[in-house]
Amino acid sequence: MSTDTTASVSTHILDTSIGRPAEGVAITLSARSGFDAEWAALGGSATDADGRCKDLPALPEGTTHVRLDFETETYFSKKQAEAQQDAPRVRDSGSFFPEVTITFAVNPGEHYHVPLLLNPFGYSVYRGS
Repeated sequence: MSTDTTASVSTHILDTSIGRPAEGVAITLSARSGFDAEWAALGGSATDADGRCKDLPALPEGTTHVRLDFETETYFSKKQAEAQQDAPRVRDSGSFFPEVTITFAVNPGEHYHVPLLLNPFGYSVYRGS
């Protein structure tokens, strides 16, 4: 939850290759307090069955930039293994992007919802509501 002196962040992932939420994607949240400041890892979580990550750590006061690291390789490897159970091996496996990192600026008092639209060979993000 954002306060007058801090921002807050939430995210969710939609796997556009299957048109469903991406469950079980590990996410790490990092923050810094200025363009030249060092990144501080704040912790992480994983997406739930609805593709949402509702328990990301709070941002410290003075945060100006946030980084979300999405561990996509494990997610797509698991999906590939599930698909292979009943189908012949496909030529392409896994994901072209083993991880996705999104970095954005924040202002105190605002909430930032950052959805990730994901497929094995591309992704898109935007500031949601």
